[in-house]
Amino acid sequence: MNAPGRLDSLDVFRGFTIAAMVLVNNPGDWGNLYSQLAHAKWHGWTFTDTIFPFFLFIGGVSMALSLGRLAAGGADKPRLLFKLAKRALLIFLIGFLLNLIPHFNVGTVRIPGVLQRIALCTLLAAPIVVYCGWRLQLAIIVGLLTLYSALMLLYPVPGIGAGVLEPGRDFGAYIDRMVLDGHMWVQSKTWDPEGLVSTLPALCSQLFGVLAGRFLLSKLSRMEQTVWLLLAGLLFVWLGVICDAILMPINKSLWTPSYCLIMTGWALLVFSAFFWLLDVNPYGAVREAAARWTRPFQVYGMNALFIFAFSGLVAKMLGLIKVTNEGATVSLGRTLYAPIRDLPLGAVNTSVLYALLFNACMFGIAWAMWRRKWFIKV
Repeated sequence: MNAPGRLDSLDVFRGFTIAAMVLVNNPGDWGNLYSQLAHAKWHGWTFTDTIFPFFLFIGGVSMALSLGRLAAGGADKPRLLFKLAKRALLIFLIGFLLNLIPHFNVGTVRIPGVLQRIALCTLLAAPIVVYCGWRLQLAIIVGLLTLYSALMLLYPVPGIGAGVLEPGRDFGAYIDRMVLDGHMWVQSKTWDPEGLVSTLPALCSQLFGVLAGRFLLSKLSRMEQTVWLLLAGLLFVWLGVICDAILMPINKSLWTPSYCLIMTGWALLVFSAFFWLLDVNPYGAVREAAARWTRPFQVYGMNALFIFAFSGLVAKMLGLIKVTNEGATVSLGRTLYAPIRDLPLGAVNTSVLYALLFNACMFGIAWAMWRRKWFIKV
């Protein structure tokens, strides 16, 4: 296998995803959003619904490439597993700590979360990646998606029945209530969008990224790899649409097989575009221009986990810190948004403008860290 150096395209893709995450998570007004900057209410998908599976896909590609380099350096498999398990534990603890802040109430804290799911997928993927070839990995993906579909469609949930895919009434929500009661998403309390059962197809999203990373280690030329990645992306989007029609609807909260497939398709399409522009492109001038225009994303991508956690912490603090002005007490976030809200742009546009300014602040921090070569990794 080839062991490529660091791919600029992967850093840019990661940074693009982080920038998108910061944008959709920090509007000025949650009541005024463009539809594509909010999650689909249940079935269906929006731009916002692409972000989480992109993270998992990118994590899978990175895992395959890093393991390829470590294997080339003679690292033994138990050591690789320990390294991945340690990384997963640290990511989980960061996510759990963010949930604990500011009340630190262990009795009611939400246990699941985005970082927690990323950690769990990394932990579960580790032995599959280290000990299994690509054929067995693909068989495991098919098996997991089949098992998940069977549980969701055929298992009779007590008092509800089988195959009900409504909020809080599906098999996954039933398991979450048994295991995580009192520690789930506060906005629902009866189900969690990062619940236990839906972690199975989420793991498949990461394993698809692993397979893509393994493909990048093949002896094919990078131009051939680009074409095959593009074609694979189109195939997965088509498979997702087919599964949506005949099996289970596209649904991010349930992470249905159709959602897993179509999001993998879009991840392949976006990554193949960045890959060609930044790592394959034979036209020097175009490649240099692409590198300049995508540099902000690359800067973001070099400290992705830190920006993910720090932006979430800042957003939480802006909501918790109170400011008194003219006898009224409001959050610091509302205070900062007030002068923007009064601009004659319309409620939705001012909400987006606030999110863009928040993003600019996070980029400023990422840029300062990049200039000083401060790269925080776990």
